[in-house]
Amino acid sequence: MTPKILGLIGYPLTHSFSKSYFKQKFEKEKITDYIYRNFELPDLKELPYLIQNTPNLTGLNVTIPYKEKVLTYVDEVSPEVAAVGAANTLVIHPVSKKISAYNTDIYGFRQSLLAFLKPWHRKALILGTGGAAKAIDYTLQQMGIETLMVSRQPENERQITYDDLTEQIVKMHLLVINTTPVGQFPDTEKSPFFPYDFITVRHFFYDLIYNPPETKFLYMARKRGAVTCNGLKMLHLQAERSWKIWTK
Repeated sequence: MTPKILGLIGYPLTHSFSKSYFKQKFEKEKITDYIYRNFELPDLKELPYLIQNTPNLTGLNVTIPYKEKVLTYVDEVSPEVAAVGAANTLVIHPVSKKISAYNTDIYGFRQSLLAFLKPWHRKALILGTGGAAKAIDYTLQQMGIETLMVSRQPENERQITYDDLTEQIVKMHLLVINTTPVGQFPDTEKSPFFPYDFITVRHFFYDLIYNPPETKFLYMARKRGAVTCNGLKMLHLQAERSWKIWTK
């Protein structure tokens, strides 16, 4: 039997562990009727061609920078995608080639965050405003945590610039999440612009990046006593959620 194909779309994909994660999963669980591939798309306009010309393509994960733009190409969305405006999981229906969009980042982030939350983590700073940031913002608000997004170009009253990060704002927001690709392999010496000297031991810093395991962003926070976590656990959780959607 010809195996069904799953994969990852984004650009670039040099940072991603998704392919190796599923390869190990398939080997460990003796799954032989699926394979997982990387599809690096410099332009998302190539997506319809990819779907039409890849027999047995069943599902895709979506990463930077296409989590929002991909919605232009889908036929139906889950309630979470409708609320967030971003998707990271696609189901391609075999006959019609219609595309259904889901967001498993929400589940992955929430489950990976729960073990670290303390009663004083009631306000969060979210660095970035892209598709991943929207999923994080939605999740935190559902959990009753007040959010403030940090952007190079704020678009509304719930967004501020990096230059607006005063000592008071940093000390009021004890949960800080980086959703930008700054510091990701291979540019590991970079970090988001942030007033690191205002970090306290009550802070929790979360970086969605998992390659490298400790970004400069997390290192700077840990050095000042904050608890830190990278995005690897979130990756595993959202990947398993995607797998359930593809195989349900």
